[in-house]
Order: sequence, then C-alpha cells, then structure tokens
Amino acid sequence: MVLLNENERIDQLYSNQIQIIQSSDVFSFSLDAVLLAHFAEVSRKDSTKIVDLCAGNGAVGMFVSQKTRGHIYQIELQERLADMAERSIELNHLGQQIEVKQLDLIKTFDYLEKDSIDTVLCNPPYFPNTPDSSRNPNPYLAIARHEITTDLDDILEITSGLLKMKGKTFFVHRPDRLPEILSKMVNHRLAPKKIQFVYPKEGKEANMVLIEAIKDGNAAGIRIMPPIVVYGANDEYTQTVHEIVYGN
Repeated sequence: MVLLNENERIDQLYSNQIQIIQSSDVFSFSLDAVLLAHFAEVSRKDSTKIVDLCAGNGAVGMFVSQKTRGHIYQIELQERLADMAERSIELNHLGQQIEVKQLDLIKTFDYLEKDSIDTVLCNPPYFPNTPDSSRNPNPYLAIARHEITTDLDDILEITSGLLKMKGKTFFVHRPDRLPEILSKMVNHRLAPKKIQFVYPKEGKEANMVLIEAIKDGNAAGIRIMPPIVVYGANDEYTQTVHEIVYGN
C-alpha cells in the first residue's frame, strides 16, 4: 500500500489507467504533460532507453511507459517531487521499468552516459528568470515554472549530450518562445522535425507548442502538424482531447 502525505491526492489518466500522486501544495501535472506524452514517439523495444528531464512528479514518463517496454530514467531536482514520483511508480507497479534520480540537471552525466539514450522527453520551466519576472511565491511552483535552477540552453545541452546520433527529443513549451527554442535546438545539434500547436479554443491564440527534434538530423523537412484544439464551444473537451485523456 502506498501512503499519501498531507494534502496529497491520487489522480488518474483514464486513457491508460496510470495513477499519479499529486498535491496542489507543490505541483500537479496538467494537460501539457498529457499532450507531450501523447505526442512523443518511442520504440517499444526492451532495449530502448528514455530520459524524462525536469520530471516533476513523474507524470510524463509514467504516461509514456504504456507505449514501450524500454527503461525510463526520470531526473528531478526537487526532493519532494521526486519522492512523489517514486511513490507513483510503486502505485502503478512500474518499479522494474522506471527509476527516479533526484539531482540537479547539471549532474545528469554523473548518472547517465553521454550518447546512450534513444529518446529524451522534457516539460521544462516555461518562463525566463529575469529581474522583473513575476514569480509564484510558492518555491516549488516557482522552480517548476521559471528558469531559476536551469535554463533552456542548459536543458538542450544535456538533451543533446544524452542522445545517441539520430535519437529523438520531444518538448512542450510556450509558443512565444518558439523562435528561441528552434534556434537553440539547432545550436545544440538538434534538428527540429515536427511542430504542433495547441489552442485552448477555436479563434484563440495557441498557448502550447509540441516540438520533435532529432540529434544530427537533416536540417530540412520540418513538418507542421494539424492543430490540437482543447475546448469546444460548449467548454468541454473536443473529441480529440477527450480521447487522449479518457481513451476511445
């Protein structure tokens, strides 16, 4: 039996029956994690190695575990979130497939070999840490959302270093940072290959972007995938998102 701490709850992604320990005190996965896991393409082979960077409470890696028999490494700085992820792994009986390492991203290569990973997943902090940034007073949420302990350059450098040649990475981020993301991916030998925008509603601006890149891939041939619209006119999930969250 997995024990819950104060103010913790168990939420479930019904499309694959994965249960995640959450707490509004520190961090809760949201639709961006669900869409990233859905967007990511991973090999089913037992030999596949996957890394989930900025793993938080482990949601992305656990959702992706249902697509593969490969091994998933989750890297998370914050001790409390890493503990939640470990207990969620236990809750879902995924201890043989997923392991959590609580450490600073800059120490990733103390734990994992360079050029050894097939796929890197990342739902990183979205907001630059500037002097005029309006940061959440909750330190857990501030670190999860703002580039306080790491930044986009560091994350992409680690991503590129981890990946084998032709290995793939999948990111979710904010559209307003897309030019910066694409430029810095190229600087780190990551060739963007697919982009998919997510819109809260028809007629609204995109508020998320999903990006696939390949290490040392051909610079030509980027594809813009059909958009995902989250809510219909009735303020309920569109059919596409409903199926992603709840299954067919």
